[in-house]
Amino acid sequence: MTDQPSLFLHNSFSGHKEKFVPQNPNRVTLYVCGPTVYSYAHIGNARAAVAFDQLYRVLRELYGKNHVLYARNFTDIDDKIIAAAKESGEDISAITDKFTKIYQQDMGALGVLAPDLEPAATEHIQHMQDLISRLMTKGHAYAGEGHILFDISTYADYGRLSKISQDEMIAGARVEIAPYKKNAADFVLWKPSKEDEPGWDAPEDWGIKGRGRPGWHLECSAMIEAAFDGPIDIHGGGQDLRFPHHENEIAQSCCAGDLGDVPLARYWLHNGFLTMGDDKMSKSLGNIVLPHDLLNDWDGEVIRWALLSAQYRQPLVWTQSLLQQSKKQLDRFYRVLQDLADVTAANMPIPSSVLAPLCDDLNSPEAMAAMHALRDGVAKATDRAAAKGELLAAGAILGVLQQDPEQWFRGKAAGGLSDSEIEALLAERIAAKSAKNYARADEIRDILAAQGIMIEDSKTGTKWRRG
Repeated sequence: MTDQPSLFLHNSFSGHKEKFVPQNPNRVTLYVCGPTVYSYAHIGNARAAVAFDQLYRVLRELYGKNHVLYARNFTDIDDKIIAAAKESGEDISAITDKFTKIYQQDMGALGVLAPDLEPAATEHIQHMQDLISRLMTKGHAYAGEGHILFDISTYADYGRLSKISQDEMIAGARVEIAPYKKNAADFVLWKPSKEDEPGWDAPEDWGIKGRGRPGWHLECSAMIEAAFDGPIDIHGGGQDLRFPHHENEIAQSCCAGDLGDVPLARYWLHNGFLTMGDDKMSKSLGNIVLPHDLLNDWDGEVIRWALLSAQYRQPLVWTQSLLQQSKKQLDRFYRVLQDLADVTAANMPIPSSVLAPLCDDLNSPEAMAAMHALRDGVAKATDRAAAKGELLAAGAILGVLQQDPEQWFRGKAAGGLSDSEIEALLAERIAAKSAKNYARADEIRDILAAQGIMIEDSKTGTKWRRG
């Protein structure tokens, strides 16, 4: 696709924005760290999902849908999952199955496309054990009191991604200075399981006995190797994963495999933090926001638009007013589409004014500004079919404007009147007007207005929308 603009991405490994050149343009590879499925995803998790969905959409546009391979994993074995199972009394698989499905549904409601691959950690235990065996054979891992640990002193490039000192690494990782560690910052590849915890038998040549389970960092290295078999083009995740998780992934994969000079991925991308006003989200502050709850009151496109309102690497302050502003902006787009209901959209390419900023390190705010300009230009357009086609094409690359305008304006009940209740009141209003009971008809209009329901009478009938 020679007419397309070049893609530039900020590579966390180099610290610079670089032109993206895939190893093979016919097989562009992307891996993103997915959720640990023990509870609902929070809005910070959703930001990562939406940000890398935006990248996935851009890659598919530039290289073709059949030439991009995107994997996002599920961590379904973890201490938090085990704790959740013990607290609820449910089986671990019941918890992980439940929250995997909820995550997929919630992210789908935000317009996040399903990745090509969604590997689960427990499906790759053999891959993990094979990777550990290679690390031990090559002298990068050792056994200690039922654990297998990675020896960071054997990997000279340890720390190049995070760019922090050994002392800072230790503090940041909150490592336990255990007697079985050679170095305080050595990290666990495999750990023993208690009798009431899930586990798998260790291979005899490891020199440990009993059942155990993989360390979190090991899981992604094994799933990447299984999915892609070699270095990948892009590895993504939240800024909080840069150290120790991604640093440890690089160390494991580079020491276990033959990756040459490639640090597992040729481009490392990290999305910025999301804060609640001046504070980070935390259970102790009681300010955790869940997309699962937001979707009861807000359309998924509103939440997505809000998440894209800041460039993915920049901090994003999450507020109620941000959602309200996002809803108003999308209303303006849908109002234009509603006015064009009788126009069949022409099949148009994505306008360069929208695609170009997305190709500049996913500059979504500039792309959104270009969309506003497109919308404002519709009224002056001589070719309304082309104008509508451009607006819809721009919306598609950003994952919005995917609904029928009439349904959009009906919106969500958000604890007020349901669709059926509104329809019943409108039917009563029509009957009242037919009976010349105008007082009752006006009363019903006032009832609906008090609930934020706007009604519009026309020759073709009555339409309604939530304000």
